Formats: sequence, structure tokens, C-alpha cells
Amino acid sequence: MVPTARQASCCAIQRARPASVIEWSPTGASSPSRPRKSSPPRRNCWSVRVPDWSRIARRIRVPLGFAFAVFYLWFARPTWSSILLGTIIAIPGIGLRALASGHVKKNEELTTSGPYAYTRNPLYLGSLIMALGFAIAARSIWVVFLMLLMFFAIYLPVIRSEEEFLRRSFPAFDHYAQNVPRLLPRWTAYEKTAGAFSRPLYWQHREYNATLGTAALMVALVAKLMWGSS
Repeated sequence: MVPTARQASCCAIQRARPASVIEWSPTGASSPSRPRKSSPPRRNCWSVRVPDWSRIARRIRVPLGFAFAVFYLWFARPTWSSILLGTIIAIPGIGLRALASGHVKKNEELTTSGPYAYTRNPLYLGSLIMALGFAIAARSIWVVFLMLLMFFAIYLPVIRSEEEFLRRSFPAFDHYAQNVPRLLPRWTAYEKTAGAFSRPLYWQHREYNATLGTAALMVALVAKLMWGSS
């Protein structure tokens, strides 16, 4: 039987097939060859994992606080009136932080009672009010500049990171965040939620340190004023 043109073409292709081609059987029974192991991807300078800045900010904010205190006292140019006015402004911030610390149960529940019914971050809002009082007491543009830098570079990323944690941990956070501002408080309470100020929580969170720190800073300003005028 004479092969057709199509059969002859197929035979020619089979004869012309390179010897280096290895047949692969799905069952692996008729072929001793093994699939080549895939080599791991090459690493380059762009594949290095960069740490999250919010984590770095959480770690360095306490040491930066001590460094800021030294910077603050060095550049402060206080007067008796600036110290008095700064103290008056800082006191509401201390009170707000104290009130918030008596309501919040960190990592245990979504706190929406007390000052948390008006702002999502009353602790940080209290710190901002205190910082305003410190800036007025110091009477230094350099102090104001450094405070703004620390807020935007350190505290704002930490706030966002903490809110992401709350969003992952508590499903009700999204609804809460839609109705309660991040910092500037709303005029009316978010919801009538059960929860009263807890003195044990206040002591547990050691919020009295804010009062002691403010008092120590103002005393240091008074000492600098008296020492500079002598």
C-alpha cells in the first residue's frame, strides 16, 4: 500500500524529531525521566522586606519622648504668664486622658462609652491638648515645629495602625468609625452604651504618669526661668 502524502509528511516529522526531546508519560511508568526541580527565585535588592513604619514608630516614640524633653527645656523661653497659661490649657488634656483611661479595655473590647462616644482617640486628643499647653509655656517656634513633626511622623502612623488592629479584631469598628471622628469630637454622643469610669482601670493604665510628667515639666520651666533671671 502506497502511503498518502499526509502519512509521508508525518513520518518525515517523526524521523526529523531531535534526539534530545524526552517523552513524558503522565503515569511515569514508561519513562524513567524525572521532572526538573524548579530553582528558587533569585533575590535582588528590591525583594528585601521593609519594616512597617508604624511598628518602628511605636518602638521609638518613648525614647523620642525623653529626647524631646531635653530639646524642649533647651529651647524653651518661658515667662511667668506663659507657664501659667500653658498649665491652664494642659489641665483639660490631662483630665481627658484620665477619663478615657478609666473606660478603655485595651485589646479586649471595642470601647464606645465615655469620651469614646465623641472621638475615637480621646487619649491622643488629650495629648494634643497637653502639647498645646506645653508649646505655649515654652514660647519657642522650634518647640512647635518639633511637636508638629512628631505628630505627623510618629503619632499619626501609630493611630492608623491601632485602628487597623481594631478593624481586624472587632467587626463593629467600621460602623463606629463611620459615625465617630478620629480626633475632633462630635457634638453629641455616638450611642448610649453602658460603661462607667473605672478607677482600677485608671491605675492599671498608670495614667497618673501624665499628671506627674506635666508637673515635672512645669517645675523645670519655673526653675529655668528663675535660674535665668538670677
